[in-house]
Amino acid sequence: MGVLILLVMAAGVAAMLSRKIPTAFALVILGVIIAVIAGAPFKGENSITDTVLQTGASMLAATMIAIILGSWLGKLLDETGIAGTLVRKIVEFGGDQPVVVALGVLAVSTLVGTVTGSAPAAMLAGIIGIPAMIAVGIPKVTAAGTILMGIAAGMPFELPVWQFFSTALKLPVSDVRGYMIKLFPFALAAAILFVVIETRRRGAEHSWALKSATPKPPAADSRAAARRAQLGDARWYALLTPVVPLVLALGFKIAIIPSLLAGVIYAVITTTPPRDMSKRLLRTLYAGFEVAAAPIALFVSIGILLAAVQLPGSIDALRPLVKDVSPQNPVLFVVVFVVLVPLCLYRGPLNVYGLGAGIASVLISAGIYPPLAVLGLTASYNQVFGVADPTSTQTVWAAQYAGVTPQQVMARTLPYVWLVALGGFCVTAATYL
Repeated sequence: MGVLILLVMAAGVAAMLSRKIPTAFALVILGVIIAVIAGAPFKGENSITDTVLQTGASMLAATMIAIILGSWLGKLLDETGIAGTLVRKIVEFGGDQPVVVALGVLAVSTLVGTVTGSAPAAMLAGIIGIPAMIAVGIPKVTAAGTILMGIAAGMPFELPVWQFFSTALKLPVSDVRGYMIKLFPFALAAAILFVVIETRRRGAEHSWALKSATPKPPAADSRAAARRAQLGDARWYALLTPVVPLVLALGFKIAIIPSLLAGVIYAVITTTPPRDMSKRLLRTLYAGFEVAAAPIALFVSIGILLAAVQLPGSIDALRPLVKDVSPQNPVLFVVVFVVLVPLCLYRGPLNVYGLGAGIASVLISAGIYPPLAVLGLTASYNQVFGVADPTSTQTVWAAQYAGVTPQQVMARTLPYVWLVALGGFCVTAATYL
């Protein structure tokens, strides 16, 4: 039975890689098939309808709410000009010094990455940041990679990610926070190394010598830019908005959803006249729902898969197989999982926002590794996926906006995020094994 479940998972990975079935649909189908193989009844306790579909669909509800709030806050950063102001000030400060400009854009991307992820984060920092970097001679691939490395550096402090790992791995938020603090220095160091090494190694490429500059933003982006130009720069105290949720959650140990709500309220109060607050809040909330729709659908399907692999029949079938191939020695643990890093790319089996979530659940449910060790694995792989995966929306957007291919960005950034994963695995093995 365990072998059959693994074969079904392999078929699911093949379907996702070939893009014959969207990831969200494939995970739901996998969840139902795994439940059938595990001998789950149609209804009742530990059943297909009541446990896998009903309970599983809402399993990550807290994460979905956090995603909505993060998207809402991201839309506010865009509409109020906070993100644009941060980038413009950094570019003005850097002048014509490529490394300084790139490090400044990296810092803004890191801040944005703590608020929201995926393509919206890349757009907030990249719409102004990528053309500015190219204009001072930074190669296009490096410009796109700088945005992505910055977002990844902020990812350990992205509150919706904390909520996801807490719910999916059944860990207290405090444990997730503790590991992410340990992972952050590796992500930040890799991002800085990327900027310093790549900007100097590749040399300057002036934009007038390139075939084309950046593609024109869509009409909606043009309208948003015109609105920001009319409003002018955001006030200095409004620029603290991305820090507010982080300070509350990290410094004062406030719960994730209230911390994100506080960021939303702070952004509106510091940028909007009282008479316009309600309209702006509603407008950006609805826009945030549009951004959050795709990840919410994915989290519904991930919850269904998690519920399926956590069924008693699934655990009993998979435990002996997984235990036989899982390294227990700390050194071997690091070596094996570092070698397997490419399996989190192209929606592979170790991608935590896909089949990787199910594998992580099996590792915990079967008692193969402590939950914190599994957190270390999944969070480290997530740092790689968030930057180098050519199928992730932020990588696709940043590459296309800079006028290069996602594969070019992957080739340039992968060595750096691979080192981040190595650091995360070393901390995991030394601390939790």
